Amino acid sequence: MHTHSVRNLLQTSAISVLLLASLNPRTLSQPQPLRTWPSAAAHVAHQYPDARIAVLDIATNRLLASTHLAETASTLAAPGSTLKPLVLYSLISAGRWNPTHRIACTRKLTVAGRSLNCSHPPSDPMDARQALTWSCNTYFNAVSRSLAPGELRILLAPSGILGPTGLAPIEASAEFRAPLSPDQASLALLGVDGIRVTPLELAAAYRWLALQFAAHPGSTAAQVIREGLADSVSFGIAGAASLGGVSVAGKTGTANLSAATPSHGWFVGLAPADHPQVVLAIYLPTGHGSNAAQVAADLLANSPLRQSNLGPHP
Repeated sequence: MHTHSVRNLLQTSAISVLLLASLNPRTLSQPQPLRTWPSAAAHVAHQYPDARIAVLDIATNRLLASTHLAETASTLAAPGSTLKPLVLYSLISAGRWNPTHRIACTRKLTVAGRSLNCSHPPSDPMDARQALTWSCNTYFNAVSRSLAPGELRILLAPSGILGPTGLAPIEASAEFRAPLSPDQASLALLGVDGIRVTPLELAAAYRWLALQFAAHPGSTAAQVIREGLADSVSFGIAGAASLGGVSVAGKTGTANLSAATPSHGWFVGLAPADHPQVVLAIYLPTGHGSNAAQVAADLLANSPLRQSNLGPHP
């Protein structure tokens, strides 16, 4: 009798444990795998097999993770709007552009026969921070008209975007055609013609930008560009990148070779936004900047920066 009672008690206890575990799956779960940048990149590569991804450590300039490294190092593509913060930072730093200057936008823009209409909502005239937030092509077309001949290369060169990075054994080098007219300068600054870069070069350029923010935190240029990039993800044109559970400041870009060819998409960001540790550079051979921003969100959701024990992001 006593033996039977003990057996019943043990069985009851075992059932209770299983029931509790079913109510709280973490009770008997195995420890979650350690989140690493390579594992996050591998997870995203499974979801987006064509994506070229580079994760660059800002402090050490070490490549923490990548996908399709050979292609990431050799693919040359028009950078689209990802050039805007680099040029604007240098112009404001040099006192060549007043960031409080406001420019009205009708959302209609044609340059040298090329349609570059803005996709942002109707708005009042924008200053520099707002123009970055919403990636206003009309604003940056006006910026381009202020450039002296040959100045665009001078503005871009310090960022390292125009040459190999040393992050891969074999790299392509950026292609840059010096603008010969105001229209060519506009198309180049808007990142749609006259310049092609690799994802690694773009990652290196945004690392340079992060180092500038750290070196000159109180400067007008650093404040305007940093806040514009943060706003872009928080509520602006790059909003899809905010869905990864990690704060990030960044910029999307979309470009194509011609109206008859598919567009390609970019997202380049600094994470976490307040104290950046890494640069994320995502290039999609086919797609838009908003698609690349979604890839960035998935990457961050599965990254070491995500403070969560809930396992991989769905």
